[in-house]
Formats: sequence, structure tokens, C-alpha cells
Amino acid sequence: MPILEILDYGGIAVFAATGALSASRKQLDIIGYLFLASVTGIGGGTMRDVILGATPVFWVLNPAYVLVCAAVGLLVFLTSHRFESRYRLLVWLDAVGLSAYCVMGAAKGLAATGSPTVAIVTGMLTATFGGILRDLLAGEPSVLLRPEIYVTAAMVGAGAFVVAALIGLPLVASSALGVAAAFAVRGGALRYGWTLPTGKAGPGRDPDEVM
Repeated sequence: MPILEILDYGGIAVFAATGALSASRKQLDIIGYLFLASVTGIGGGTMRDVILGATPVFWVLNPAYVLVCAAVGLLVFLTSHRFESRYRLLVWLDAVGLSAYCVMGAAKGLAATGSPTVAIVTGMLTATFGGILRDLLAGEPSVLLRPEIYVTAAMVGAGAFVVAALIGLPLVASSALGVAAAFAVRGGALRYGWTLPTGKAGPGRDPDEVM
């Protein structure tokens, strides 16, 4: 399989697993597992294709992507009780999916438009939107609100891939560099608590106090 196809299916499968693990944490039924697995797996790619005008979106053209999500959701449904810490597994799998999918999204954006800026943005959206939907639907604290670096890791990975591609590195090397860069940043953030500087303003007041 071409390297981008491997990243595509791999990223979708890993993100689908994180969606199913969220369903496990909420003790949902099998349909809940399949739904969250599918939304998380294909959410980022759907947003990317809509923005690029690539319609019908990828999973409509190739329903095998939905079947991959369903198979992963079923697998997690049958095995999630064996994991001691499902949330730790979820965030590390999410890091793997983010690393693969930011490169896939950047590659599609670069191929569609030729713009490095658009490629980096589509890489970031592809890698993060599915996880945002997952947390919103599952009622989990959003990955965007966690203190560790998240979206920045996708930007670094997508940027590394785009730069490598523009200077003429082979696709396999460019993809490997992008995946490694994203995972190094996100993995380091999870392991060592890396964060970016926050705003100096205090927390916002309750709306009732202002009105």
C-alpha cells in the first residue's frame, strides 16, 4: 500500500479506537461504540474534504473507511474491559492518530491547492477535529482545554512534512519526518507536561455578574 494510504487507514483506525474507548468510559451500548468510533475516525477527514471542496467526501466514495471504524469499535467493545487505564490508552492512541493524520491532511491539502499554508491548516484540522467531536459527544473534557500542547503538535508535524516535500525529499521520508515530529511534540507534552505560555488575564467572570 502507498505510504499515504497506510497513514490514512492507520489514522482512521487509531482515532476510531479512541472514540470507542470514550464510549467504554461512558458505559454505552454497542451502537454507542460504533457511533463514536465512526465520528472520531472520519470526522477530521470529512472537515478537510468539505473545506477543500472534495465532495462527495472520502468515506462516501469509499465506504471501507466506515467499515474500518465499525470493526475497530466492535473490537474495543469486546476487549476494553481488559485495559487498566482506558483514559491513558486513549490519549496515547490519540497522539499516534494525530501524528499520522496531520501528515495525511497536509498531503491532501498540498496536492489540492499547492499552497503550503493551506496544507498546514488542513493537516491541523484533519488531525484534531475528530478528537474534538469525540470529546464533545462523549461529554469528556476537550483535548483543546487540556494544558499540554495538542494542536501545536499537529501544526509542527504538518509543517515538517510540507517543508520536506517542498525541498524535494521522497514521499516516504517526508511522511516519516512529519509523523515523527508530531509525535515527538505531542508525546513529550504528555510525558513531560510541555505547555505554551498562557494569557496574563485572570479567569472570566460568570455572565450573571457582568450583566
